[in-house]
Amino acid sequence: MILPLSNRRGRTGLLLLSVLAVLVAIALSGALLGGRAMETDFTRLNLAPGPSAPLGTDWMGRDMLSRTLAGLSLSIRIGALTACVSAAIALVLGVAAALDRRADALLSWCVDLVMGVPHILLVMLISLVFGRGAVGVVAGVSLSHWPSLARVVRGEVLQLRQAPYLRAAEKLGVPRLRIVRRHLLPHLLPQFLTGLILQFPHAILHEASVTFLGFGLSSEQPAIGVILSESMRYLTTGRWWLALFPGLALVGVVMLFAALGEQVRRLLDPASAHE
Repeated sequence: MILPLSNRRGRTGLLLLSVLAVLVAIALSGALLGGRAMETDFTRLNLAPGPSAPLGTDWMGRDMLSRTLAGLSLSIRIGALTACVSAAIALVLGVAAALDRRADALLSWCVDLVMGVPHILLVMLISLVFGRGAVGVVAGVSLSHWPSLARVVRGEVLQLRQAPYLRAAEKLGVPRLRIVRRHLLPHLLPQFLTGLILQFPHAILHEASVTFLGFGLSSEQPAIGVILSESMRYLTTGRWWLALFPGLALVGVVMLFAALGEQVRRLLDPASAHE
């Protein structure tokens, strides 16, 4: 499909595809370089960035470009999984709370409980309960990122329930599941997709944070949190490239996901249909 560039929606769609292509390229290249990121070469120890090693090498002769791309790819994949799980939880709880008073009271209690604990501490506690590692990180991030989106979904459903056609359907005895499937979910799609994409940067940052603190992925995996944690002990010796480039790459990916969410919001906004 060719997007017209003479209007705002066309340019927004093109930018959306460009950002998505960059993120997919990072994820695929990192996955392909996973083996190379673990290779050691003791003849190339601690090389500064140069033609032979664009991002330098570490204290074991491992190529930092390969390790950074592999770490970003791993973060993107974990972020995708946790964001999808968290968004699905938010959608189910938000819709249920808006349709049932007891579910609404339970959701309010759960939201207050989750948001009453410092976020990074909650992620670490859940990760410990599930045994750390990849499973612990996925569980910790997934079970702690749903409250904000659940509130948005609940508010949207409460507004939609006041629509005349929905009130008529309820009085006519249409089953609630049918109302949710045919009327509520299509209207919730723009907010849900935007919230889902905006979950990605939070998930990636918290995965890197708990891994950096030692509560996430193991040190054998080339994760960004592991790379940054290991590089801290070498910064005082002048090996600045070990932390600078992976840190900038992590920030760049997070900003790309934030831009992706903003472009999706603009593209799905009905007010911009004629722009």
